[in-house]
Order: sequence, then structure tokens, then C-alpha cells
Amino acid sequence: MVPSRRVYLLLVLGIAAAPILCLFLNIKAAIAITLLFDAIVLGLMVIDGLQVRRSRVQISRELPSRLSIGRDNPVVLKVTSPNTNALIEICDYYPTGFGVSAPALRAIVPNNSTQELTYTVKPTQRGEFPWGNIQARQLGIWGLAWDDWQIPQSLPVKVYPDLVGLRSLTIRLTLQSSGSMRQSRKTGIGTEFAELRNYRTGDDLRFIDWKATARRVGAYGNAMPLVRVLEPEQEQTLIILLDRGRLMTAKVQSLQRFDWGMNATLSLALAGLHRGDRVGVGVFDRQMHTWIPPERGQHHLNQLIDRLTPIQPVLFESDYLGAVTNVLQRQTRRALVVVITDLVDVTASTELLAALSKLAPRYLPFCVTLRDPQVDRLAHTFTDDVTDAYARAVALDLLMQRQVAFAQLKQKGVLVLDAPANEIGDQLLERYLQLKARNQL
Repeated sequence: MVPSRRVYLLLVLGIAAAPILCLFLNIKAAIAITLLFDAIVLGLMVIDGLQVRRSRVQISRELPSRLSIGRDNPVVLKVTSPNTNALIEICDYYPTGFGVSAPALRAIVPNNSTQELTYTVKPTQRGEFPWGNIQARQLGIWGLAWDDWQIPQSLPVKVYPDLVGLRSLTIRLTLQSSGSMRQSRKTGIGTEFAELRNYRTGDDLRFIDWKATARRVGAYGNAMPLVRVLEPEQEQTLIILLDRGRLMTAKVQSLQRFDWGMNATLSLALAGLHRGDRVGVGVFDRQMHTWIPPERGQHHLNQLIDRLTPIQPVLFESDYLGAVTNVLQRQTRRALVVVITDLVDVTASTELLAALSKLAPRYLPFCVTLRDPQVDRLAHTFTDDVTDAYARAVALDLLMQRQVAFAQLKQKGVLVLDAPANEIGDQLLERYLQLKARNQL
């Protein structure tokens, strides 16, 4: 039981009235009246607190079955008031370190009704975390006391990679495949025959099937030419190597680089599986920590999520040559090998350059690096302050050295994508779809 503000105001009023009573009564009588008033207020407070206990609201919590890292995950608190209007305050003991939209919730719930209170949590780490109980307060009918109690709702919760983004990506890829969404830009054509359709204005004349058109004219007398529709080749192999070494432990916009890389890995794997390719994933540091052989089918995505979610980055230098050699031993057929990592400059990334060069020309190597957006902001922000000017000079030098390293990779036949960590997923997906459409693999 906790006194409300009204109780404190009444007690202060009683104390303030004591000097006024002294003007009409003696001091003892004024003190006695003041004490009696305070006792009545405290007694009513106790009665009010006991009354509200008999009409406590009922509160339950609803959580997503899987929380997504870096996303606002909704948490719903259902509050049911039995027979009186209830003014309540709720504090949910979410895991420490989670970002939260509303640390405390306050609402008025009408009698004999249920109200849903929603707030969001934003995890910044993957793994299993303890979610505590619910602390609730309900104001008494007279507004003199808060009934304070705890509702046992503790449970362990698991934080996964960005599953919300994967669901959105699944819908987007499905719409693109079904033709419900027109692509803003035509990136190329495929090599596998899909269907025949009527010629449309703007179609390439080289893809008119004259034999099928002739048979159609002979059978139906319809002179509309038929065009061969080609689609990108399927059943190709995509290997994704995710670095979990020292460079991937740095935080970028509240998430570690490794988490951004894992989100991009799963997005790329989803796109590859959706396009009918075989997708394999390797996570490495000084050695190949996890290897998931290439497979097809949407069921393979669940296996990737379950096996990759518990993995955390480590403060070890990564062995790029060892990881690439491991892939060469396991994968004998030509494949698109995507290495998701980061680099500093040519000198510090010599091993990475040598490893990726080892993949060409038998495989199609693709180096993907996660840039810090803050470096971009520093490099493009003009200032007159000396300290900020030095910071800008360092940022410009870092970007220049990265470009030198990328230029050397391109000279050796390695594809390169350098993008801000928070945008890497979308840009990597677009590049993959372009590679498929252009049949570069």
C-alpha cells in the first residue's frame, strides 16, 4: 500500500491549519484536532487500500514467440477490470539493456471491460534473456491509496536475428515472382525457358519463337507472334562466409557488425533459396567455426536460423586463407562465394586480398564489407573547428584506403560491395538478383 498525493496534500493541509486553530483554541486543543484529522486521513487511506485489494485488475502479458534484434517488438499487456473503474500504473520488468518505448504505462480501465496496453522493446543482443514479473499499482476508489503488488509473469525469452525483415522480404520476393509487383528497372534476362506469351510492344525481336508462331497461325489463323520468356538459371550454388572475428565486434548504430552481417546473410540465403539455388553458410574466425552444407528448399532457412542464432563474435583475428581453403575442399563445383567482413586498408587486409584472389577464376568471389555510417558523416561534414577537422581528415583517409583495397580486389576479378552496415542487406540482395539476371555465375 502506497499513499497517494491526495493523502500528502491533506496531511500538509492539516499541519497548515494548526496555527489558524491556535487563534481560536488553546495550543493543546489545536494539536489534538490536528492529530485527530491526520489519524482520520491515515485511517481512510488504509480502508481505501484494503477496498481496492478486493477489486484488483487482472493483467496478462503477450510477447512475440521470437524477438527480432534491432527491431521494435510489440509487447501487449491485457488489463481486465472486474467491477469498478480502475486507474492503474504498470511497470514491466523487461530484460536489462533492451530499448523500450514506455518504461511505465498508465491507463483508466472501465468496469467490466478489457483494455490492451502496448509498448515496444528493441533488443540489441541475440541470445536468451530473463523477462521479469509485472509490477502493478491501482488507485483506490477515494483516491487515497495505491495498492501495489507484483504479478508473477517471469519467463525466458529468445532474441533472434531480424525475423521481421525476413518476413517482409519473403512477401516482396513472392510478389516479384508472381508478377504482382513491377520492377522499377529491368536488370537483364535469364537463360532457362519459362513460357511462351504474346508479343508486346518493346519486346526484343530476337526472342520471337517463329516455329511456335507458325504452328499457331496454321492451327488458329492467329498471326500474333509468340515470344519466349526466359528466367534466371536455378540450382546454382551460393556459399556465404560470415566473418566473426575482431573487426566484426565493433558496434555500428547500437548493433555489432556481426549482427548486421548475420541479418544480411539470412536475407541473402532467403533470396537464394527462393530463386531455387543451393545455399551453404560458413562462420569463421581463426578456424571454420560453423559449416552448413549447401541445400535447397525453404526448410533449409529454418535450419540456418536455428544454427546461426547462438553464434557470437570473438576477439580473434580471422584466418581468411583458412576459410577459403576450407571452402575449396568442400565445394568442388563452381559457386558464388560471398565473404561478409570488413577491412581497414591494403596492408591490414593483405590476407583477405590473397584469399579472395585464390577463389578466382574457378569460383565467383564476392567481397562484402560493412562500412560505419558515422565515418561517412564525419568525412562529408565541413567544419571550422580544429578537432573536428582532424576527425574529418582521418575519416577521409580511411575511406580512401578502403577504395585502394577495393580497386586491387576488382583488378583480380573479385566483385565488391561496400555499403553502410544498416543498409547492407538491401544492397546485397539487389546485387545478387542482378548477378542472377545477368547470368554472371
